[in-house]
Amino acid sequence: MHTTITADPAGKRSRNGSVILADRLCQKRVSKRVKIYDRKCPGLYVSITSAGVATFSFKFTDRTTGKQRTGWLGAYNPETFTVEDARSKVYGLKGMGGAALAETFREQKATNAKRGKTVAEIIEERIDWMKTPVKKPDGEMRPRLEAWENTASHLRRFLGARLGKTLAPEVTKNDIATLSNDIVAGKFGRPSVSNARHMRKAASALFNWAAEAGRDYVSASPCINLPKLDAEHARTRVLSEDEIKIFWHGLDDEDRMGSWDRRTRLALKFELATMLRSSELLSAHRDELFDLDGENPRFEVPLKRVKKRRTIQQPLSDLAVELIKEALRGSNKQYVFASPLADQPLHRKAMADALRGDKRTGKVRTPGICQLLGLKPFTPHDLRRTAATLAGDLGFDDAWIAKCLDHAASNKSEQIVPTVTGKVYNHSKRMKEKRAVLDGVAVELLRIIGRPTAKRLEEEPRRAA
Repeated sequence: MHTTITADPAGKRSRNGSVILADRLCQKRVSKRVKIYDRKCPGLYVSITSAGVATFSFKFTDRTTGKQRTGWLGAYNPETFTVEDARSKVYGLKGMGGAALAETFREQKATNAKRGKTVAEIIEERIDWMKTPVKKPDGEMRPRLEAWENTASHLRRFLGARLGKTLAPEVTKNDIATLSNDIVAGKFGRPSVSNARHMRKAASALFNWAAEAGRDYVSASPCINLPKLDAEHARTRVLSEDEIKIFWHGLDDEDRMGSWDRRTRLALKFELATMLRSSELLSAHRDELFDLDGENPRFEVPLKRVKKRRTIQQPLSDLAVELIKEALRGSNKQYVFASPLADQPLHRKAMADALRGDKRTGKVRTPGICQLLGLKPFTPHDLRRTAATLAGDLGFDDAWIAKCLDHAASNKSEQIVPTVTGKVYNHSKRMKEKRAVLDGVAVELLRIIGRPTAKRLEEEPRRAA
């Protein structure tokens, strides 16, 4: 029985990727995973990920099966496992002879299987579990964790890239802390405390899930007693009255705004007028609108689009109804803020992209609304905060404003309300209070932009406030 060692695997990748490996190559930054084969030691190659992790492997052809096989050698470490260390290991493996070499890797694979699953394996199993459809309270079948894509991204981009080949039981608290620090330091792209926090949360849920009875992939989670991350500073951007006026009238300037779809601009106005989140309003459907020409117009957002997974009944001011009717005018589409391409909602990032502009490789291709109007940059969520601030300045109760924002109000009149009261017993939508707040904000917006106000709107908010 013989094993043939091939210097470079067949194919285009080998022709382009064979050099004399050096430690400095293992430390290079790449935009996507690359494999570099060593011309000096046939069969040895290093795989470098976009996260900066370099691992050595040995590729050979086993004549017993007629197939190429790959054996993992270890991760590059400038102090403990360098290019020369990897070469020495390959030379030692070659000296074992063909049969012994193939058997060594077979035994290594079997041993690892007995010792447990790798982090990469439990990540993929966890992702499959998260995205499995289950029956939700509204009767629909949707993924078990509806935000599974974001969680999967943090697991794969950070935890999997750094510790994917590590056996799950061998991951330590220090591994997670080091990974977290490297994310904050910018070793995975732009420095980000937020990404580090999300990675920790995803990793903690992963290992707790892996430790559950019936899986027992790990005995305990390594994500405990980790050093605290620096506090993230909450955004506080609120548009001034002058900025609101410039923004509102600027959105109607077709000469300057011609690059941005009219319904996208109406959606921005609608967020300012209703305090709804972008994800809640962008998919607004005709069937979710009620009594637009009556006394109590409202927009019902189904729970699957709501952050807290509870149906929102949002009263609509005359200003909000006006925006909806303009968006629907001349359209036979079912979605209020429909995409210009089809009868489907605008993309979830359409509003944010319109505000900041279209960029490719750092260059602005289409200037954003903020730049076109000479405004300090802001996000769609800042419009929601601006509306809430206007309501607060008008003297409305914080508990009423919280209802408009779909926030849970924990106290009212300085009396703490038990959580169970709101969750189980009190299903009132507080429509009267919400309508008063939103009508009040509409009146204030109309004053700011210099438009006359209907007499009904002038009187009712004042009485409620």
